[in-house]
Amino acid sequence: MHQFTATYTDLYQINMAQVYFQQGKHKHTAVFDYFFRKLPFEGGYAIFAGLETLLGILENFQFSDEDLGFLKDQGLDSEFLDYLKDFKFEGNLFSTKEGDIVFPTRPVLQVEANMVEAQLVETILLNLLNFQTLIATKASRIRKSAGKEMLIDFGMRRAQSSGAYHASRAAFIGGFEATSNVVAGKDFNIPISGTMAHSFVQSYDEELTAFRDFAESHPKNTILLIDTYDTLKSGLPNAITVGEEMKSRGEELKGVRLDSGDLSYLARKCRNALDEAGLQDVKIAASNQLDEYVIRSLKEQKGPIDVFGVGTNLVIGDPDAALDGVYKLAFANGKPRIKLSENLAKLTMPHKKQVYRIRNSKGELAGADAVTLRDETEVHRMNHPFEPSKTLSFTGCSAEPLLSSVMKNGKRTYPPKSLEDIKAFSRKRLSEFSEEFQRFENPHIYKIGISDQLLEEREKLRDHYKNKNS
Repeated sequence: MHQFTATYTDLYQINMAQVYFQQGKHKHTAVFDYFFRKLPFEGGYAIFAGLETLLGILENFQFSDEDLGFLKDQGLDSEFLDYLKDFKFEGNLFSTKEGDIVFPTRPVLQVEANMVEAQLVETILLNLLNFQTLIATKASRIRKSAGKEMLIDFGMRRAQSSGAYHASRAAFIGGFEATSNVVAGKDFNIPISGTMAHSFVQSYDEELTAFRDFAESHPKNTILLIDTYDTLKSGLPNAITVGEEMKSRGEELKGVRLDSGDLSYLARKCRNALDEAGLQDVKIAASNQLDEYVIRSLKEQKGPIDVFGVGTNLVIGDPDAALDGVYKLAFANGKPRIKLSENLAKLTMPHKKQVYRIRNSKGELAGADAVTLRDETEVHRMNHPFEPSKTLSFTGCSAEPLLSSVMKNGKRTYPPKSLEDIKAFSRKRLSEFSEEFQRFENPHIYKIGISDQLLEEREKLRDHYKNKNS
């Protein structure tokens, strides 16, 4: 896959970095927060994904000679380009664990590095984390609808170019079991799955011959697409014929796939015919513009579908298409920093911070995350981030810190995690949240608040800049 060098960025990052260098600010330490403002899909949660991808890239994030030659042609300062020859990311990252459940306004990740390093990693960080978090969340919703049935990512042909690669990774974290994307399967150790296209059947004069040849070539993984001509009058009878022939040879037809029509009705007809033919173990797979709502409807209709292949709506994150994650300066050169706005929801939170998940005396979720200053170790009360009159107090509760060191001086602080482990962790964390937070329509709102100390610091800084500019 594409090797990301430090030119995988927006030009304004390099423009700002040059000024920092020329003014000697490149040695100043900066802290940036990564967070998002709105949950996707009008849902009640998001699944954080993309961290391991980011860490792997940042460990080798440098400018190549070719990059520097290109930047020279763009008219950048020669001394700054000399500085970039030895550039590499040597900062620290504090992050939520990949696969955890995350919510708006609270920091999901903090970058602490010199000003140039922190600025130059912004674009790739947002690019990776926003997209994978969006797709992992979409996959989780589809998994909820599918229940225990198998989910396969079929989206590579409809994705936005190479986005399909990381979409397959994120979908696995969110609950899918396999992908049709061969390179993603190879690189991320995701099981791969695929059947045939209508063109394969069309290329033969006889559908039955096409099925027989496919079964002969793939005797251990024969799944037949049965809707090229007529599902019930042609495709299904021919599939049953091949299934019976395979059975007589000691082989087994693995499944049939439906890709059009009334999927619930056709699945019932297929199930009955397959069972009557003694092919009870043959699975029924369905595809064709599926999403969490279509799958929920098919399940409610009790359509006997064993496998769902989901493509377009998964890998493009339909209907949202993007997560509005942002990267905002919180601390620089020894001072807290803030971005003011007439819209309180866009007022940023200064300082180095920690996020705590509040649990009751039984260790159960209390439905709240509290954002604090980094050195705070206890939380007894939190304030609404944009409506200070609203507060929530905690009695007999514990606070689980969510931001931990994942990179120090440009190196991971732990061995890379397998995708299977991340997926299992995500499934466990989501299971702690009640149905009210997971439902599709009008989910409960998970509370996010800020500590008294952080509120005080934010208001002090806000007043300072307002008075300064008045």
